[in-house]
Amino acid sequence: MTHRSRALGTATSLGLVATLLSACGGSDKPVLNWYVNPDGVEVFEKYAEECSTGDYDIVLQQLPTSATDQRIQLARRLAAEDSSTDLMNLDPVFVAEFANAGWLAEIPEEKASEITDGGDYLAGPVETVTWDDGVFAIPMWANTQVLWYRRSLAEKAGLDMSQPVTWDQVIQAAADNNGSVGVQANKYEAYVVWINALVLGAGGAIITNNEEGRDADVGLDSDAGRKAAEVVQALADSDAAQSDLSVSNEGTSLGRMFPDPKGDQGAGEFMTNWTFVYKNYADLIGKPGGPADDKAFEDLGWARYPQTVEGETSQPPVGGIDIGVGAYSEHPEHAMAAAECITSQKAQVDLALDAGLMPSTNSAYDEVAQSGDYPEDLIELFRTSVDEGGPRPESAYYATISGAVQERWHSPASVDPDSTPEESADYLEDVLQGEALL
Repeated sequence: MTHRSRALGTATSLGLVATLLSACGGSDKPVLNWYVNPDGVEVFEKYAEECSTGDYDIVLQQLPTSATDQRIQLARRLAAEDSSTDLMNLDPVFVAEFANAGWLAEIPEEKASEITDGGDYLAGPVETVTWDDGVFAIPMWANTQVLWYRRSLAEKAGLDMSQPVTWDQVIQAAADNNGSVGVQANKYEAYVVWINALVLGAGGAIITNNEEGRDADVGLDSDAGRKAAEVVQALADSDAAQSDLSVSNEGTSLGRMFPDPKGDQGAGEFMTNWTFVYKNYADLIGKPGGPADDKAFEDLGWARYPQTVEGETSQPPVGGIDIGVGAYSEHPEHAMAAAECITSQKAQVDLALDAGLMPSTNSAYDEVAQSGDYPEDLIELFRTSVDEGGPRPESAYYATISGAVQERWHSPASVDPDSTPEESADYLEDVLQGEALL
């Protein structure tokens, strides 16, 4: 988790950076506050400086680590019509909520058309920034999950990784060969990412008719919901489950890929996780938590996200960061110009090469592919997964939806296909209608 650790290490310096940048601009020069999440902070610092102009300076403000806490901090500011919230990094699932509340400035028509109709932006990120026939944010980097694995483990299990594999196959292969399966199943947003991908992969959806808000149709009590629950239950009950399954996250999932050869940690893992994984392990060759040497690193493999149902194309998760402009900013034109600068092709390429955070446009992907920093087939896997993947429900009530799903699906060991989908559907409907509390 090298890039993440570096980002958190620089967080304490952000206040000083902001003070120095503000001081350099002179007291009459407008200052744009850019609220950033921890991933990619070093690149954000670079673009705060490069995208500042003679008309304004951009200063960074640190958001909390978790997406939920980021939402709370930004929502409190915007609900109070805070004029100092100029630019913000938004988890894509919060764009609809913020736009519906009137907290985001709409993207001007020319840029909006470039995003939706220009052909350069990938479909996954485009879907995350649109709401009610408008565009309310600019995609910056687009995240997706793939199946990471030890090639030697898959070979021993007899899995042909050039072909689609199912969750059932992956769990069984790991269990039969002293391996494990890494996921994110703590009671937090990433667990909903997994559940959502499982449901979509079975042909369903957590909600439909999203535009109906509280009256949206809940789709968890369905064959797709039950199949998703079967996968969660299968892993929880399997010898392939890692000991920290119920509190696992993106970082803890990394540790079993290259176990200490002197320890008793198994033969490696299959793991669903985000795009940063490749760069993380590349930076850890010969170091604790990473591959012992270059040969061990070559044993790292990647494949498309597993199928929920055999023969049904998987729907890889889509995440990332979109840039929004605060509706109450005192400098909306400056903020919009800054948003375009910090989401430029060059910025997207730098995020990919320096922080392992992949682009949202084809043109930036082409440049990353030409860099030679990543295997070409991995870059194409990322690009395809983002373009064909499944975002989480786009709803003004997403935070409520996510909280309700977490409440009834956690812990993984408690998930039962015969009861969890129905109980969670009833609970979510009650919460949306105000008949139950989270």
